[in-house]
Amino acid sequence: MQSGRRIKDDGEDLGMQTGLSVVVPVYCEEDSLPALDAEIRAALRATKRVGEIIYVDDGSRDGSREVLQKIVADSAGSEIRTRVIVFRTNCGQTAAMAAGIEAAAGTVIFPLDGDGQNNPADIPRLLEEMKRKNLDVVSGWRKKRKDNILRKIPSRVANLLIRKFSGVRLHDFGCTLKAYDATLLKELSLYGEMHRFIPLYLAALGAKIGELAVDHRPRTTGVSKYGHRRIVKVFLDLFLIRFMTRYYNRPMYFFGQMAVLFFMATGAALGLMLTLKFGWLRPIGLDYQFSFTQTPLPVLAATFFLGAVCSLFFGVATEILVRVHHETRKSKPYLIRSTLDSSVEPSENRQQPRPRNRIAAAA
Repeated sequence: MQSGRRIKDDGEDLGMQTGLSVVVPVYCEEDSLPALDAEIRAALRATKRVGEIIYVDDGSRDGSREVLQKIVADSAGSEIRTRVIVFRTNCGQTAAMAAGIEAAAGTVIFPLDGDGQNNPADIPRLLEEMKRKNLDVVSGWRKKRKDNILRKIPSRVANLLIRKFSGVRLHDFGCTLKAYDATLLKELSLYGEMHRFIPLYLAALGAKIGELAVDHRPRTTGVSKYGHRRIVKVFLDLFLIRFMTRYYNRPMYFFGQMAVLFFMATGAALGLMLTLKFGWLRPIGLDYQFSFTQTPLPVLAATFFLGAVCSLFFGVATEILVRVHHETRKSKPYLIRSTLDSSVEPSENRQQPRPRNRIAAAA
């Protein structure tokens, strides 16, 4: 740590209040880490900003922990602070990113894959794009992705579906390399497989989101940690995204729509049942009658009606849970970007710190 920096009593580096944090989840990447660390340091120096690197060892079973220990020892006294968080067991990329984000002290946070496929040299470009367009998030776009076709095709389909479901116009939601405004990113509580959908949740909070094509390199060490099961998870997460981004603070609207659909289905089943029962189709040449024991329509009508009633009760119950959540945690369903006040000088009307309003989403 440079001697010119001021340190608070709790150990926080005050220089990082305007600095950059790079968060690197690591799982069995011992061969790629030394070269990646050197590239990250070069990229941070190129920004001419105070920087730190946070590695999160997600329960690696190879020599990654020993490599990270050596990196920390070698970087002692460097102007770039280096920290390592070691999990007791493998918890997944979302948990690793959440731990790194919580520990980050910079005002801009850059998540980065530990396999070396993301190019750290893009960090200054993302930072410049964020500053130039006054964005809260700049998402990396692996426009020329260096993966085999069995990974690229499912990824393109998933990205297309996510765009359609969410309305957020990004080409590549799966690219880990992004630039985030730390004050906004720290509003999220990350769970499950939520990391790939962070821009969607931030968009729901009013974040200004942009995109920038970044370099993507072929994997030269290790093996991919993702298999075909990831595709299934993405499709399942789409339904969660739809709910969390549109109905998180108003769940009654979601369940109310379900109730309306069930009531309509109930009406349709009853109408068809009565039409056939009393022969109302005779004028058009259909003379068919039946008893209630000869058709499933009464059972369907009763089932749809029960579904409508249950949906309404679920809506009321979730509304109560949301209200209890906000009232007990004293959180608010909004975030303030800035304030203007005619009683002060224009130069004093600055961007205000955002209130704490954590969003929990279990994927």
